[in-house]
Amino acid sequence: MTVVHPISRAWITTGGTGAQNYDEFADDAEITDIIAANAHSSLAVEMPHLAPESLGKTFAESLPDAVVRLERDKAEGHYRQAEHVVVLYRITAKDEAPAYGLWSLVDTDQISTSADEPGLVIRNEDVFIAKVRERVALADALRTLLSPVLLLQTGKGEELHAALAEACDAAGEPAATDTDQSGRTHAIWVLGPGRTQDRLTELAGGGELVVADGNHRSLAAQTGGLPRFLAVITTPASVAIQPYNRLVGELPVRPEELVERLRAAGATVTELPRAAALPGKGTIEMYAGGRSYAVGLPADPAGSVVENLDHALVERVLLGDVLGLDPGDKRISYIGGDYPVEWLRGEVDAGRAELAVLVAPVTVDDFVAVNLARLKLPRKSTWFTPKARGGLVLAQLD
Repeated sequence: MTVVHPISRAWITTGGTGAQNYDEFADDAEITDIIAANAHSSLAVEMPHLAPESLGKTFAESLPDAVVRLERDKAEGHYRQAEHVVVLYRITAKDEAPAYGLWSLVDTDQISTSADEPGLVIRNEDVFIAKVRERVALADALRTLLSPVLLLQTGKGEELHAALAEACDAAGEPAATDTDQSGRTHAIWVLGPGRTQDRLTELAGGGELVVADGNHRSLAAQTGGLPRFLAVITTPASVAIQPYNRLVGELPVRPEELVERLRAAGATVTELPRAAALPGKGTIEMYAGGRSYAVGLPADPAGSVVENLDHALVERVLLGDVLGLDPGDKRISYIGGDYPVEWLRGEVDAGRAELAVLVAPVTVDDFVAVNLARLKLPRKSTWFTPKARGGLVLAQLD
């Protein structure tokens, strides 16, 4: 029996509610600006404390505002109800092959985080527990899930990809479309009970499902005691891994002392005559005080694959040992691949940050190896694109 199920009670956008997921932003002010431009953006519900009229409230204090906004959007026809459905999903962009997915519900008890924990859903990344608590509180207040966990089907990915492409082509005009900040078009089709729905849910649940995006949301489902969570199940052919860089807003030492400390810790540090492109695997680039450095961080010969990934070395050696910063320190911002390296350097030049750390993306081979070993990646180390858009399909919990 498959672990993937139709959504018992879904709310389908009629347009205008789609948004980036709450954790895709470098600055909270960006979220406020998006909500100010579109009060029906699902971000107004996902991040209620950042809506213009709720600024100054804490997340917890603004939860009643989120409830009011969601009920208003339903009442005004921005969502329509559907029962026992899955939703076909296609993302298209110029010069890119189409990406496909299936909106559905997945059994929470299938989540596995270690080799001795059974389950078909592999969560692979450490999380920030404060963010998990916020997602639990939001789901409890709304009794609705707004943004999906993106799951990568590793067992029957090719079959699922072909079946989703065929189903989308046969479905006619989409129920709704939405254009994201990169110009990609997100289209959805609602699919009710029947042979096609059964076949797609069987394929979607036909092998191990790796969390590509949504580690916090999947843990929130467990913590909140939800029997199932909202997911978009996609295919390896539909995604790529982009860089996940870091900004440090305030350095505890001068840039010159940072370089000295790195060398004392066993790192190789070479000043670059000009800002380079994104570094290759095994080297990071630092940018501080208008100067760029190629840095080779010392690996642990006895360490695992995970412990010697570039992102792990940045977290352990650069941020922890050299700068004395915990990964959850508010001075550290995690910047996904939608922001180019020029933007990060510009933040330093403008004085809004003191250090940019550029890290090569985790390779697909490393990602697969880590997951097959049921090990956890460092926090914020994989930025999959294209990402599933929030606010297109909602799952009501009651």
